Amino acid sequence: MPAVRTCEPSEHGKKRVRLDNGTELLLYSSEARQFHLTEGAEITEADYEKLLHEVVGKRAKKRALHLLERMDRTEKQLRDKLKAGEYPAVCIDEAVDYVKRYHYLDDFRYACNFVRYSQEKMSRRQILMKLGQKGVSKENAEEALLEEYESDESGQIKALLRKRHYVPDETDPKEFRRTYQYLLRRGFQSSDILREMKK
Repeated sequence: MPAVRTCEPSEHGKKRVRLDNGTELLLYSSEARQFHLTEGAEITEADYEKLLHEVVGKRAKKRALHLLERMDRTEKQLRDKLKAGEYPAVCIDEAVDYVKRYHYLDDFRYACNFVRYSQEKMSRRQILMKLGQKGVSKENAEEALLEEYESDESGQIKALLRKRHYVPDETDPKEFRRTYQYLLRRGFQSSDILREMKK
């Protein structure tokens, strides 16, 4: 049976309960009282399971739903948010499984939406990199690009060159290099950049 190692006041009227099995729970004071959680107290397995799955686990699911109501997120982003809320790993796993089961969380759908709304501003490579940073698998990101990406990268390069007031005949080598590096950082292919810059 796990025992309470420490039970300390936390913010917003909560108690931070650390158990000797390594589990850490943020509970409302009323919940700590209900389960008689004081330093040194032993918890029955039944109460431990109830605390983990029915009390904190239920709260983690509600929090996950609330986070996804406000905006679409990747699994990694949701996990990071729940981790920041100090939910135990087992509760995070349960919450993620729960929202996935009802299709509130779908990395492929997220990637498709991201590609659709970003393709006018970003190159394929930049979109792939951004999706990777958001925790979308390479497979999902590439599939979303295949399905949704319709942008003309040459047209994007031309638009960015116009925005920077780039005129080939009036540009010195230093400015040429700076513009070339800028477009390269945006993820465009070197050959496409040079072709448009020399026109």
